[in-house]
Amino acid sequence: MASKSRLVSLIPGDGIGPEVTEATIRVVDALKLGIEWEPLEAGGEVAIKYGTVIPDHVFSSVQKNGVALKGPITTPIGGGFTSANVTIRKKLGLYANLRPALSIPGLKTRYEDVDLIVVRENTEDLYSGLEHIVVPGVVESLKIITEGASLAIAKFAFEYARKNGRKMVTAVHKANIMKLSDGLFLECARRIWKDFPDIEYREIIVDNLCMQLVTDPTRFDVLLMENLYGDIISDLCAGMVGGLGVMPAANIGPGLAVFEAVHGSAPDIAGRGVANPTALMLSAVMMLKHLGHEEEGLRMERAVLGVLKEGTTVTPDMKGSASTLEFSDAVIAKL
Repeated sequence: MASKSRLVSLIPGDGIGPEVTEATIRVVDALKLGIEWEPLEAGGEVAIKYGTVIPDHVFSSVQKNGVALKGPITTPIGGGFTSANVTIRKKLGLYANLRPALSIPGLKTRYEDVDLIVVRENTEDLYSGLEHIVVPGVVESLKIITEGASLAIAKFAFEYARKNGRKMVTAVHKANIMKLSDGLFLECARRIWKDFPDIEYREIIVDNLCMQLVTDPTRFDVLLMENLYGDIISDLCAGMVGGLGVMPAANIGPGLAVFEAVHGSAPDIAGRGVANPTALMLSAVMMLKHLGHEEEGLRMERAVLGVLKEGTTVTPDMKGSASTLEFSDAVIAKL
């Protein structure tokens, strides 16, 4: 049923970004929800044109529309331009990174029944980018942990748990070594927990978490952590359910949300029409639910997972022979 039009900022990115984005918006459009797209340029080629990977008009659009769907953007290792993802999160104040890791029926992995939510603080920690050369051969990086950001991300995690029927929040840390910074993070989590007596609260050292996750990931529910730990652990969790190609993500701040595929831009297969659009499609599912289209989001989610479970119209990375658009056609048929 058609609904009132809603404008969404669309950032296809580069590499395979435009291909998986096209496949995704075809499925969303098939739901006939009145969503209209505002396409925006971002990425390496844009940097040549504008002098930056994320031109100012991209930020203006997201601030105006409140919601964006974003494909992958290339980030060079070592030199080159600053990560577009980090830039977007910082400039828009998207302090919460939400990464669900859910086992997909029909997708064979080492683990079954994984159902984890990684909640990652998105704006500070070592990702503050405060580095300098002390003397030649010695570089210092500053880890920034603040009370304000720690309280905000802890509150987000507990509120998410309560709203979504989750039973436990586990704060991840290394406070045995970084007693002040990670100690502050834990102190803030404990303060927030007092307002959520219905949610079980635990704490775990990050290296122990890694061991426990690969032993039995089903013992965890919502994982709350700082920026760097969140970056690493969310990828570890992705590996448990089939990889970054099937893992959705959201970056959320006050009144703003950017939903994105967190995998790379895969320039080696760009333009060949064989990229797997699952991660961006499931991110779009999160976007639909965020916009209040809960029922339609569930329909799209069931359709995507149904195609993956059947395994007959999947892309080469999943041992299939379907093209990106053929995958999207199969999803639309299941709607």
